[in-house]
Amino acid sequence: MTPLSRDALARMVALHLPSEGFVNLGIGAPTHVADFLPTESGVILHSENGILNVGPKPAVGQEDWDLINAGKMPISLRTGGSYFDSSLSFAMMRGGHLDVAVLGAFQVSKDGDLANWSTGDNGSPPGIGGAIDLAVGAKSIWVMMDHTTKEGQPRIVERCVYPLTARNVVTRIFTNLAIIDIVENGLAVRALLEGLSIEALQEVTDSPIHAPGAPQIIKQDGSVV
Repeated sequence: MTPLSRDALARMVALHLPSEGFVNLGIGAPTHVADFLPTESGVILHSENGILNVGPKPAVGQEDWDLINAGKMPISLRTGGSYFDSSLSFAMMRGGHLDVAVLGAFQVSKDGDLANWSTGDNGSPPGIGGAIDLAVGAKSIWVMMDHTTKEGQPRIVERCVYPLTARNVVTRIFTNLAIIDIVENGLAVRALLEGLSIEALQEVTDSPIHAPGAPQIIKQDGSVV
């Protein structure tokens, strides 16, 4: 059983975004979601450095380095896109105008606490950026991350040990093994990688999980059936 690739994970997230929603993609892995967003979805992607209607990554050699996202990576602009200053961009983020923010994370707790800006390691510079503004301003917070660390330690935990970005904000977690909703009675598995059992998923999850009904199946390409 092979965990989803980064591209397959991004495709899975893209296919779950609400039709015609306004969505922020956080720095790092979430930016890849733009490359798999169906045009017919009507989703408008927001970048916190002041762009609406972000498109996919440009082809090699076609980059315009005056057109970058918040992570300083080159992007394209869909028809009808616009640019604006950071004060307006953060007003959108803080004012509840974004339907979903897709963020990376170091850890997420069973209660939806988010830790995504620092591991507390003095050798690694913190990168808070606009994460706090997004975490408390967007209507829904989705996390996109590997299910475990490179050392095999769970990222979904009973209690975050890293500095928190915000408490009780995450509603859905997309990992390379599963889709998990954070609900009133705990962690609900909505979809599971093909060939993986609930018991095997529990072994790499540091908080009790349950499956209210049969979970959907995640294929290796990121599609869910």
